[in-house]
Amino acid sequence: MDENNAGGMSIETTERLQAAAERLEKTVAWLEERQAAMTGDVARIVATVDATADARQRELERKLEEAEQQIVELKAQAAATSGARKTLPVATMQLLAKQGIGSVDGIEAGSLDTALAD
Repeated sequence: MDENNAGGMSIETTERLQAAAERLEKTVAWLEERQAAMTGDVARIVATVDATADARQRELERKLEEAEQQIVELKAQAAATSGARKTLPVATMQLLAKQGIGSVDGIEAGSLDTALAD
């Protein structure tokens, strides 16, 4: 009877091991499918991030170009106006005062120099 009992246990153990192996195979197949799905998800996320980063970089490059152009324009304006004198000599102020012109706020120094040179 011990031999029958041992043989029955051996068959039962073999069946249990076979069922466990089948469950492991199913689990491995499920994990492989899940990994493939996750790889696809990651690829889509990476593509989305890359597209967003590219658009942001193009926008920043455009803004940089605009800012550089504005700097060039402002430097050109500053260079054009920096050569002009903004104040009047004391003698000119006295001459204007004798002629009854007390306020020179509306008179540009460059225009006055041109008028006096003629």
